[in-house]
Amino acid sequence: MNAKLLIAGLAAASLFAQPPQGPRGFGPGGRGGRGPGGPPPNQVVTGAPYSGIEVRSSQQTLANGTVIQRQTQTKVARDSQGRVRRETTRQTPAGTTETRITISDPVAGMVYELDPAAKTAFQRPAHFPNGQRPSQSQQADSVRGARQPAQNNANLKREELAAQSINGVIASGTRVTHTIPAGTIGNSAAIETVHETWMADDLKVPVKTRITDPRAGTTTMELTNLLRGEPDNSLFTVPSDYTVKKGFGGPGGRGPRQ
Repeated sequence: MNAKLLIAGLAAASLFAQPPQGPRGFGPGGRGGRGPGGPPPNQVVTGAPYSGIEVRSSQQTLANGTVIQRQTQTKVARDSQGRVRRETTRQTPAGTTETRITISDPVAGMVYELDPAAKTAFQRPAHFPNGQRPSQSQQADSVRGARQPAQNNANLKREELAAQSINGVIASGTRVTHTIPAGTIGNSAAIETVHETWMADDLKVPVKTRITDPRAGTTTMELTNLLRGEPDNSLFTVPSDYTVKKGFGGPGGRGPRQ
């Protein structure tokens, strides 16, 4: 495998090696970023409670025909106050499974990362825009702004797609095509990536995304088992039998502060 293939493979693998993203983003994407077309980092969406399961899949075909496939599932819930819980169970390289839970609580101004195996919760303060929950109209404007590419970038093309039903949800679609001109990164020909996002506008979350990049393959996300309504309040609190520490938890985290 040459260096370019190795880099592409590592890039694709990183999509599934990231810890849950709840406190700093929503929907598909890595830690610290928002889901495609979703609210900006730490944006609070109130008055639109729901729960569901995000199913993420990636497929990459190497030059020798080898296909690498991965899939993870994340249980996600958001209450009317804008608190978000994300619970992801994944397989480790050792063949075991681990579960990580992240709770983003704009009411308390805190983010909690829970390790169920160790019954430990790492807490840290989080900044939420303006220190208060935005109005419904502000939320809608923020989401629309997040979906707009830079208008002065000639290499970005944005298209509105006809609304369609996805897993029983009427969603509006957007396709963003990014062209990397030949020679930009040493490429002999232009490289084109396509990013499609289907939004449930009433909930302000993506119900389906598809990213196609010839360097890393195809990555998709679908929000399934969607239920509108208030989730159980206990989902957004740290269990009483957990030890609470200050700092960052999870794989690769900075560990607790002493």
